[in-house]
Amino acid sequence: MVGIGPFITLSIVVSVMNGPWFLYAWFAGALLSLIDAMIWSELGAAYPLAGGSYNFLKEAYGKDGAGKMMSFLYVWQTMIQAPLVAASAAIGFSQYFCYLVPLEAGQQKLVSGLVILFVTFLLYRNIESIGKIGVLLWMGVILIMSWIIFAGVSNGHFFAPLTKINDGFNGGQLFFVVLGQASVKTIYSYLGYYNVCHLGGEIKNPGKNIPRSMFISIIGIAVLYLAMNLSVSSVIGWQEIKSLQDMGKAEHVVSTFIERLYGYGAARIATGLILCVAFASLFAVMLGYSRVPFAAAADGSFFKVFAKLHPTKNFPYVSLLVLCALAFIFSLTFKMKHIIDGILAMRIIVQFVAQAVGVVLLRKKKGTAGLPYKMPLYPLPVILAIAMWLYIFFSTQWMIMKYFVAVFGTGLIVYFIYANYKKQWPFNK
Repeated sequence: MVGIGPFITLSIVVSVMNGPWFLYAWFAGALLSLIDAMIWSELGAAYPLAGGSYNFLKEAYGKDGAGKMMSFLYVWQTMIQAPLVAASAAIGFSQYFCYLVPLEAGQQKLVSGLVILFVTFLLYRNIESIGKIGVLLWMGVILIMSWIIFAGVSNGHFFAPLTKINDGFNGGQLFFVVLGQASVKTIYSYLGYYNVCHLGGEIKNPGKNIPRSMFISIIGIAVLYLAMNLSVSSVIGWQEIKSLQDMGKAEHVVSTFIERLYGYGAARIATGLILCVAFASLFAVMLGYSRVPFAAAADGSFFKVFAKLHPTKNFPYVSLLVLCALAFIFSLTFKMKHIIDGILAMRIIVQFVAQAVGVVLLRKKKGTAGLPYKMPLYPLPVILAIAMWLYIFFSTQWMIMKYFVAVFGTGLIVYFIYANYKKQWPFNK
């Protein structure tokens, strides 16, 4: 469940934005995710603790040194980007809900906010109960994906979109510009493969199961993403989808796809399943990220109020409530496109690039003898991951990069104030 990510609810929106470029962007997203998963696997298997990247950055850059600052900055940006991820799933839910019940813009926002509140209610309990809920939600995921793919295969034109993958290709510099912009949306669809690392302390046999979970997740997402895009594009061409998008009517393309093949009644059932999938992804995201501020606070490196556990149900309720409250606000105030770009921009530097460098630092300090998982072809995956992440970062909008700078800058200011008060690095001399 933790590896699903929010990709399914947005996969068709991604294909709309990519147009005929989706195959190139799909390959780029899969390649980058697999390379990056090697880094996550080495770190996650070696340090299977709640908080994921928080612990990786602290270990790599020094528990009593710059690691204090790097882990704090990660938690700081998580306090912003994790609610953004949740908001994106909630907005996707409200968009598809409009197929069943037409809503005005304000009413859509109300629905997305209510979804966040309901997820908060479900997560406000112990991990054993949450696991049972997760299994039920996963069943809906499998059902709707199977239906979409079967519908596309059975119409007899499943592979037709592959004959048009070069439509609009002008070569040269334009190719890399458009590919970068398309890949931003596609890579977002893969995010979630590393959520298992945030629950490292609750995973059995982490040395094997954490890497296995991530690679299975990425391969599964890649296959399903491609199959679903081919299915929908074989019935509704990308030109038509783009036209619907321009008219503001492309929010529920999958429902339209099912309606054309099986009728309106079937489309309503499919829409209900899609809503279950959107809810499942939101559920998984908030479960994993609620452990990050808690782990940092319990370690004494973040505001201690986030270290509080529920007195009877033993889960980080303060962290959960704060993240859900921010997700509620973001779901009411932001648009999907800006959320997707913002999420990636905030993660790339502090999390993905910093972790890639961190693997190198850890190998130099501790060697590889005790590593449960060692990435193949080291250091090539590290070099490729850094280069590809920076390419994606600079493919986001300039406005989004400014938001990242603002979040990063405020994080530095808050950290130095906090570190001075706590006499942590660099004020511990």
